[in-house]
Amino acid sequence: MFSAHLINDPFGDPGVYLEFQYRRSALLFDLGDLHSLPARKLLKVGHIFVSHTHMDHFVGFDHLLRLCLGRDRHVHLYGPAGFRRNVESRIASYTWNLVENTANDFTIFATEVDADRRRTTGFRCRNAFRPEQVAEADFNGVLLDERSFRVKAVQLDHRIPSLAFRFEEKSRINIMKNRLLDMGLPVGAWLTDFKEAVTAGAPDDAPVPVIRKERIRILEERSMRLGDLRERILKITPGRVVAYVTDAVDSEANRRRMVEIARDADLLFIEAAFADEDAERAAEKFHLTARQAGSIAAAAGARRVVPFHFSPKYEGDEERLLGELNDAAGGLV
Repeated sequence: MFSAHLINDPFGDPGVYLEFQYRRSALLFDLGDLHSLPARKLLKVGHIFVSHTHMDHFVGFDHLLRLCLGRDRHVHLYGPAGFRRNVESRIASYTWNLVENTANDFTIFATEVDADRRRTTGFRCRNAFRPEQVAEADFNGVLLDERSFRVKAVQLDHRIPSLAFRFEEKSRINIMKNRLLDMGLPVGAWLTDFKEAVTAGAPDDAPVPVIRKERIRILEERSMRLGDLRERILKITPGRVVAYVTDAVDSEANRRRMVEIARDADLLFIEAAFADEDAERAAEKFHLTARQAGSIAAAAGARRVVPFHFSPKYEGDEERLLGELNDAAGGLV
């Protein structure tokens, strides 16, 4: 289970915060102004997917760096070709002569991708954030493949490489609350552990600790067979898909890739920078109009669309952009 929302309003810096329920884990898509997110939310983020490093998509890097310094954290960042150099340059703008003996070795891993290769560089606090080559491998379109989800990327043309992203939840494991109540079982964090065991393919006879808590005090703990619980309280359905598309001109090649990355998305975040009458200006700036965004959403079969990255020239006239997008998308906004 997860939720996803824009970090700022549609006129603010682009970015989406995706948070997993019942665990201290979250993802970020783009790294613009982060001040609307409290520290407790940012400290859940372990993976950040950056479309490109124009300031409005990357200015939040320093804020995140400052927040994480001195903490025992590893943060993974992903971006297009040249991204590692951008990360290294931001870090190198500060002086790091007193960090070698810090208690916690905060580490950044920056991965960049091009058409067929991915390259990762590590930056450790105790090493004064000097770059350390970590890995190089083939790139098959998948940036991250975890037990319960994967994130894919495709390269778009924004006069520079810019990435669009697709978050795919693997089979969705739902708890039938009525069955849980009928069996006298409590809700709680143990259900997350149980679902993760099912996702990992644990055998039917694996023991599952069922824990009833009141705040931090354990009131009751017993063990049940995974197979029994799966049969009685689980409903397994296809996972949800979230796509994130921004900063790309509406060319034939871009449109094909945008439609594919957003194919059948349950939730599509897509830029709608300009009104249709300013399509020529949008093309000059390598951005989408609201109508173009809506037609891409419709072609992809997206179920719901959230537009963002509105040009400030439409302040007070956002209904115009929403109307044009909705007309083209068939009422998905």
